[in-house]
Amino acid sequence: MDMNIVWSGIAAGTFIAGLAGGLFVRQIFLRKKYQEAAAQAKRVVEEAEAEARRVRKDAQLEVKDAQLKAKANFEREISDKRRELSQSEKRLQTKEDNLEKKFSHVESKEGELLKQEKSVEAKKEQLDHLDRQYQDLLKETQRKLERAASMTTEEAKKQLRESLIDEVKRESASQAIKIEDEAKAEAEKKAKYIVASTIERLASDYVSERSISVVPLPSEDIKGRIIGKEGRNIRAFEAATGIDVVIDEVPDAVTLSGFNPVRREIARITMERLLLDGRIHPTRIEEMVDRVSKEIDKSIIEAGEAAFLELKLPKAHVEIVKLLGALKYRFSYAQNVLRHSIEVGYVCGMMAAELKLDEMKARRAGLLHDIGKAATHEIEGAHALIGMEIAKKYKEDEEICHAIGAHHEDIPQIYPIDCLVDAADALSGARPGARREVLESYMKRLEDLERISTSFKGVEKAYAVQAGREIRVMVNFQEVSDNQAFVISKDIARKIEKEMTFPGQIKVTVIRETRATEYAK
Repeated sequence: MDMNIVWSGIAAGTFIAGLAGGLFVRQIFLRKKYQEAAAQAKRVVEEAEAEARRVRKDAQLEVKDAQLKAKANFEREISDKRRELSQSEKRLQTKEDNLEKKFSHVESKEGELLKQEKSVEAKKEQLDHLDRQYQDLLKETQRKLERAASMTTEEAKKQLRESLIDEVKRESASQAIKIEDEAKAEAEKKAKYIVASTIERLASDYVSERSISVVPLPSEDIKGRIIGKEGRNIRAFEAATGIDVVIDEVPDAVTLSGFNPVRREIARITMERLLLDGRIHPTRIEEMVDRVSKEIDKSIIEAGEAAFLELKLPKAHVEIVKLLGALKYRFSYAQNVLRHSIEVGYVCGMMAAELKLDEMKARRAGLLHDIGKAATHEIEGAHALIGMEIAKKYKEDEEICHAIGAHHEDIPQIYPIDCLVDAADALSGARPGARREVLESYMKRLEDLERISTSFKGVEKAYAVQAGREIRVMVNFQEVSDNQAFVISKDIARKIEKEMTFPGQIKVTVIRETRATEYAK
């Protein structure tokens, strides 16, 4: 009994000890698991924090890149707007200067008219005085003749009449010879200037520039290669050519924008060759731009030399040849400026030949009149004045330089050749098919013609025909006579000249008809 109790106690103690050991081991195991879980949780937290920092940094870089791009686009747009505003200010200033010159000219004419009126009044007073003297002399002579013993009044009148007629004839002949001599001295010079000024009134010019080129792409995917990694290709292209590249404006095409037509042509050819070659990277872009630039320079010189050769003129300084050849890439209302210059040279030479002026000098002035347009993107000012300074720099003839500067009346026209170049320039731009005209301005011109014509009393209808080069006006025969019809046509023409700007000339035809109707019954 006692032994059982002892063994039972031993077994119970062993169980308790085993249970306590198991609990201790479990506690150690759980502590280890807890430590491992805590370490793993710490690693997860650290990794999450590192990932969050990386994502935040990437987001900040993307935001900064987007801000830089937006800033660059904004600055480019601001620069474009500033250039447009600057050009508008220049055009307005040029027009204002022209108006001031014309106003000064009108004032000088008014002064001349006032002087002539005073001169006429003085001459009239002198004639009245002479007439009074003549009447007094006539009466005195008549009294003396009547006192003569053997002379009747009729005989005295006859003798006096004959003596006065002889005296008047002598004075008239002397005055006529003097007037004829003065007229001969000024006739040729004045006649040439009047003819040249009359020719000049035939037309007016327009100026408009193209500033973009579009390069078609084989697919939209190629745009990514043009841009390059982080935009390095497009930046290299713009830096090498000086031309802005617009990617997303036109589908399946790239737009090249710039005011320098030669650089824009270099950029266009370079882009086309890069697309054909397939290798688009900064080094290749620089090589291709350099190669195309040399080709364009060569073609510019060849075009300038060909223009001098076509007009059979001696060659000029190489810089003038280059500027003239560069006009090959410039357009005004779709009219090529180089072809326009050659055409002006021809027309100017023909008019000079008709007026017995120096034909070769007139041709040369007409050919070079627009060379300033090749430098307007580099030098501020009106292209006529820029061209004049360039011509002076390279020792062109003084009359040619002046004609270049005066062909838009930026300076006074003093030589006949000035008016000829102005007239030939206007004729070349105003001839049918020379320049493209915007539809809205074309329609507005027709509407203005009809509006002006119908504003006169007695006009029933008016129709603009022949693309606005003629206006036919129908008048009421009961309100307007034949003589009044002529007056209305002149008044309409004067009002059109005053209120409208138009190329060439506009023919005004006033139609008045009388209809007699009867019925046979």
